[in-house]
Amino acid sequence: MFGRCSRSFARPFQLRQRSFANAARAVPESFHKNVPRAGTLAAATAVGAAALMTAHASQKKESNCSWFGGASKGNFKVCVCGASGGIGQPLSLLMATDPNVAELSVYDLSMAMVPPAGVAADLGHLEKRVKVKGYVKSVDERAIDKLGECLSGCDLVLVPAGMPRKPGQTRDDLFKINADIAKEVVEACAKYCPNAIVALIVNPVNSVVPAMAELYKKKGLDPTKIVGVTTLDCVRANKFVGELTGADPDEIDVPVIGGHAGVTIMPVFSQDKHARKIPEADIPALDKHVQDAGTDVVNAKNGKGSATLSMAYAGARLGKAVLAGLNGTPTTECAYVMSTVMPDVPYFTSKVTFGKAGVQKVHPIGKLNSYEQTRLEEAVKALKTEIQSGVDYASKNSLA
Repeated sequence: MFGRCSRSFARPFQLRQRSFANAARAVPESFHKNVPRAGTLAAATAVGAAALMTAHASQKKESNCSWFGGASKGNFKVCVCGASGGIGQPLSLLMATDPNVAELSVYDLSMAMVPPAGVAADLGHLEKRVKVKGYVKSVDERAIDKLGECLSGCDLVLVPAGMPRKPGQTRDDLFKINADIAKEVVEACAKYCPNAIVALIVNPVNSVVPAMAELYKKKGLDPTKIVGVTTLDCVRANKFVGELTGADPDEIDVPVIGGHAGVTIMPVFSQDKHARKIPEADIPALDKHVQDAGTDVVNAKNGKGSATLSMAYAGARLGKAVLAGLNGTPTTECAYVMSTVMPDVPYFTSKVTFGKAGVQKVHPIGKLNSYEQTRLEEAVKALKTEIQSGVDYASKNSLA
């Protein structure tokens, strides 16, 4: 059955509340400083917590999907671009624990607060078969000139990169900066690993993914290889429904469709058996809670960081689903991809099944109730504008 593999990812990585609280007390407080380029955030707290997650997972039962020692192990090469950052370090750690990963490249800029070689050396001490190697380049060097060995042979490239949005900065301003950052990595992928799935965690995802996919298409490559990571919206929706209903989040599966920003984030609560029990009057507030969850984390960190741990968890969940599919177990997660499920909306988040060639099937959105139909209209209206920004960028640029 599609989907159970990916949903079971949540259970091995869950921490008991008491264990997490003890871990939090044991890890020194740290914060992230804004820096000129992506992937240069300190991540001591992130890595400490992620390490505990991994250690705890080793005590749990093996899943049916070979993520923690199942019967069939893949032999895949994965790269994390921006691996020294607040998302990149725990994401690299979680991917290094996946039995489907035989080789892991960790790449970042020379200005990173933690050298990629150090991240690789640290991960190289895990009692796993994975071989880890670090790669670095300076700001004035081009990725396409420096990342040949890093990217060659990759099956999956995870890209937690880009600048965070600053106060007063519009999404268009952010897009202009981050699109160029994403383009540099995507350009190198097009040359060295054109068949790899490139999973982008680069905001604004709603515009960056169409821009990069259109550039791939312009280059004569498969645009469905460019995937926007929206898994965190599903993770949050499942968690929040669990808190309201008392149900185990591992048994909750709320699809989140549309896009990955503001009103384009549209949880379909009516399609989950537990969320369906929530009073209709409470749904709008819950919907808004999912939309605003990222801001809530930023506020809770007093502006000293954003959602790094949860984003790494979500990115790893998507990455592991991709690898499971490549290894012969079709696996379904929500993702933002080139799509025909909505008329006149060429890029859309819905359930996507990953198989041996990558994106195997993009699923229709399914039945919606009256509230969700209204929300869908709102989401589509906003999404069209953001997609157009990406398409316009691609029309003015090309990959080398």
